[in-house]
Amino acid sequence: MADDWRLTATARSEGIGQLLQRLREHQVEEDARKRLGGTVAVSADGDNVYAYAGSRTAIHEAERIITELLRERDIEAKTAIERWHDLEQRWEDEDVPLPQTEAERRAEHERLGAEESAESLETGRALWEVRLELPSHAETRALEQRLEKEGLPVTALWTYLIVGAENEDAARALADRLRKEAPGAAVFAEPSIEMVAESQPANPFAIFGGLAS
Repeated sequence: MADDWRLTATARSEGIGQLLQRLREHQVEEDARKRLGGTVAVSADGDNVYAYAGSRTAIHEAERIITELLRERDIEAKTAIERWHDLEQRWEDEDVPLPQTEAERRAEHERLGAEESAESLETGRALWEVRLELPSHAETRALEQRLEKEGLPVTALWTYLIVGAENEDAARALADRLRKEAPGAAVFAEPSIEMVAESQPANPFAIFGGLAS
């Protein structure tokens, strides 16, 4: 499976427009096409152009081509190459080593869980949550009361429940438990609104995908 690599080229906005135009017109020699290994996806946002490729070789070849095109137009730009870290769910510098073995991935997962737990305790915010839709309002209230007695952070909204959890493992374990305790409920574990808001514009609506009628 191909990895996800990203090149970011930052320049003044008029330079970005010129670069995109040159990329549309640019003919790539055969050797370069081989190094690119296929299509390179390109997008622009403000003063940044982003190029996405499936390998380190391809993204470095894309950087070489883009740098040459910028130089032709005397456009000053900064470039950076990153690799998508699937466990962290974020872009990392290309030199940051990713876990390769199952033991390394497990250790990384445990480290992330510990970090999420520590942040939850420090900020008082649940970084993960379990969302439920129950068959009736009465069942929702009854489950809410049981969970509150355990000290869990619970919000009840008609037939919906949102239960906070300190990390992903805790959320998934709680979701498994609640599926057994409330067999008629639809149950999902996912990042909380607070966690999502760190990378996306604030949105106060908790969407129960596929649950609401």
